[in-house]
Amino acid sequence: MDFFAGFRPLLFSYVLINGILITLQTKEEVLLDMNAIGGELGWLTWPLDQGDRPGWEVVQKTLNGSQLYTYSVCNVGEREQDNWLRTTFIQRRPSASRVFVELKFIVRDCNSFDSSSLTCKETFNLFTSESDADVGTTFRKGQFKKITTIAPDEISKNELRINTDTRVVENLSRKGFYLAFQDIGACIALLSVRVYYKTCSATVKSLASFPETIAGGENQALREVNGVCVKNSISEEQPRIHCTVDGEWVVPVGQCQCKPGYEEVKDSCQECQAGFFKTEASGEKCKPCPANTQRLNSGALYCPCMEGFYRAPTDLLTGPCSGLPSAPRDLLATHSAGKLLLSWSPPQDTGGRTDITYNIECQRCEGLVCQSCGEKVHYEPANVGLTDTKVLVSDLDAHLNYTFSVEAQSGVSLFISQAPNVDRPASTSSLTTSLLYTDPPKITTMRLAERTSTSLSLSWDVSPRPRAHSPPIRYELKYCKKDDNLDVTTYTVLILEKNSVQIHKLAPGTAYLFRVQALGSDDSSGGSSMEEQFETLIEERSQSNIAVILGAVVGGAAMLLIVVVVLFLRRRKRNPHIRQGAEDTYFSSSEQLKPLKTYVDPHTYEDPNTAVMKFATEIHPSHITKEKVIGAGEFGEVYRGILKVPGRKESAVAIKTLKPGYTEKQRQDFLSEASIMGQFSHQNIIRLEGVVTKCKNLFKHAMIVTEYMENGALDRYLRDHDGEFTSFQLVGMLRGIAAGMKYLSDMSYVHRDLAARNILVNNTLECKVSDFGLSRVLEDDPEGTYTTSGGKIPIRWTAPEAIAYRKFTSASDVWSFGIVMWEVMAFGERPYWDMSNHEVMKAINEAFRLPAPMDCPSAVYQLMLQCWLHDRSKRPRFGDIVNLLDKLLRSPDSLKTIADFDPRVSIRLPSTSGSDGSPFRSVSEWLESIKMSQYRRELQPRRGCHYGPGPSDEE
Repeated sequence: MDFFAGFRPLLFSYVLINGILITLQTKEEVLLDMNAIGGELGWLTWPLDQGDRPGWEVVQKTLNGSQLYTYSVCNVGEREQDNWLRTTFIQRRPSASRVFVELKFIVRDCNSFDSSSLTCKETFNLFTSESDADVGTTFRKGQFKKITTIAPDEISKNELRINTDTRVVENLSRKGFYLAFQDIGACIALLSVRVYYKTCSATVKSLASFPETIAGGENQALREVNGVCVKNSISEEQPRIHCTVDGEWVVPVGQCQCKPGYEEVKDSCQECQAGFFKTEASGEKCKPCPANTQRLNSGALYCPCMEGFYRAPTDLLTGPCSGLPSAPRDLLATHSAGKLLLSWSPPQDTGGRTDITYNIECQRCEGLVCQSCGEKVHYEPANVGLTDTKVLVSDLDAHLNYTFSVEAQSGVSLFISQAPNVDRPASTSSLTTSLLYTDPPKITTMRLAERTSTSLSLSWDVSPRPRAHSPPIRYELKYCKKDDNLDVTTYTVLILEKNSVQIHKLAPGTAYLFRVQALGSDDSSGGSSMEEQFETLIEERSQSNIAVILGAVVGGAAMLLIVVVVLFLRRRKRNPHIRQGAEDTYFSSSEQLKPLKTYVDPHTYEDPNTAVMKFATEIHPSHITKEKVIGAGEFGEVYRGILKVPGRKESAVAIKTLKPGYTEKQRQDFLSEASIMGQFSHQNIIRLEGVVTKCKNLFKHAMIVTEYMENGALDRYLRDHDGEFTSFQLVGMLRGIAAGMKYLSDMSYVHRDLAARNILVNNTLECKVSDFGLSRVLEDDPEGTYTTSGGKIPIRWTAPEAIAYRKFTSASDVWSFGIVMWEVMAFGERPYWDMSNHEVMKAINEAFRLPAPMDCPSAVYQLMLQCWLHDRSKRPRFGDIVNLLDKLLRSPDSLKTIADFDPRVSIRLPSTSGSDGSPFRSVSEWLESIKMSQYRRELQPRRGCHYGPGPSDEE
């Protein structure tokens, strides 16, 4: 039966066009193409001889000078059919373990046959057989493995319907294979068979070259391929990429960057053009040489300064070069009250810099002799490093010539000796002036040289000392008796021309007040004065009388002292505890007055980097070795590593990194956590080892280094060890967390995100509070947070007042600690299970609380309920919590009493129906739906029982 004779011209035209289209697939390596052979196919048919009803037949047609071959079979209505068509041996590339078989075929509709439709089929089977060599015409059905059954999408009845089907043959391992097609009674024409495998084409990505790679692999959806940096590029880590089974490159890891002096141009690194430079390996383009620099040839790492221009030691190589500043302008001296005000204008040419400072030099001339003023002249504010354009000069002598020089300097002035003399600008301005009047000198000391009962001899020193040829200094001396007042009482005034005096006719044994000051050149009293007290001697007769009186007074005092000591000793014998009590009181008071360290918010610093430098230790990157990634945070990956600082023992650390491409705000938020952690020092607070912030290496980024906690987050650790710890061990963990929170509370620090996920556990089961970042990823689950105008809140752990009014205090941390207690005793179970945030808030506001976890000690659960009191002033403080947990740990028997289920305060589902809307038929069903079937016995219906809201915790 030959159904296809009428379709063959159209059929062969389609095959030719299809063969041309196939050659355009660039990612497919063809192993067999039935239409591209262009000659006898040489495929094997079986059975070999069926009389007048042959099996598969080859059909040959010449089209446009090309020989095209197809195979067809149409033995419908006969006995059961088992006709096989086997391809020639298809050799396989060693790494191509997965190939695609594309079939184009036509299947005739069985309804077009009359009496034969009962045995007619519309499908055929695809088989494969692997071999290491061509077996020739040997054919055994048992060697073939069925791949699939091929069924048409469209069958041909009145018009031609060509089907295309592609199947995958996987896990090929031998040198080659055969394909075979089994006809079981259909009317089929096999137009095209194409066998190919896919490759990822050779490519260059991120300056890394990757070779052509066969797609997929043994049981692999992705095949990892290592790349090589293109010429003149480098990478800190091996660049890698992955080839998919569909021949696409995905998931590149690592990147190459052009070396210094090179930039990326069309997937290659080319030298910087002349007049451009690049100082370090990066993805940036070469930059034009800055101002006042030389334009070198191509490939420049930096642009050197032109002659006469320089870079300061602190200037970047990428910045412009600067010239030396010119001299200050308009230097002016103004006399004021014996002082000299020097002022000037900035240099006309600053050399292109803004760090201009000024130095003042002074020369004093007496006649023809000139010398440096040295330290005898006082400058306000200083005479070097001035940033302002004025200075006040004092302590000058009158009638002397002073020459002042003002020099302008900048960051490049240290290179002035290298500047060519012809081009070196004058950087100093000078003027000469003198004073006709100066302030009087200062009195520095006044002393008593000699005294009698009726006279006192005084002398004093002045500063500065009078010089030769200078006018004599006159002094004004005032004195009166001590009981009088020099300012309001009649006093004696002396005008002196030397710095000493002897005063007579004074009263014996009397104290006198003396005030002396130097006068100006016009006898004005504008100088500073000094006041002292001196006393004349007592006359001899008076001295003897006084001695008798003093002796009597001293003797009486001694007797009184003896009586007091005796009374004190007798009282001590009657009250032996007085001294001990006094000592106890003293030490208690001293302890109470001991200052307490207080937390400082790093955001109060204008520059957050200042807070980092103050509270955290800078670690050199060479002291840190990353070992493996243990997690990912909001800002980047977290590594386990080794910290090896010279002079210290090597230790394991956790390393938080800041991912590339960060913004300055992200960097500041990232380092804020270190500024916070660096202020804490407690065994139950995660310890900060230090930070890495000063990294100039392109491939190093900011890092926070903390101690390494081997067992990770507490909630996950408890879930992994469900039921493995006793209540005593769990309470011990809670005691450590409470001690850490007491320390934070005493420092006035509010955590805001206390949860088991933010508690870390080491290999000795010691728990430490962590996560002090101000920008936190609270949970991956969006149900875990509630967003307000102030940010995100972890609803399940947060106190009601913090949710409603954003009032975060130590009391709200106590509420969160109660939830942590529940998590620990429930071995890491999620608080409130699968309830939504809205349901949780509604239940809490209706006075419902979480039930006691299974086998939870009653004392522990009662402490939880105290932490969950609605009135935050009634909640316990962390100090009280630590004391209570200590008592429980000292009395392990107190943990044997298990908490009972109390429906009055326990949480209930807001709805009385299941997820499908059908009502719960019993309490058991309801408990099962919320995973609390362990309380079925306690909630069996009893007379008088009521399941509803319990009394408020404020009652």
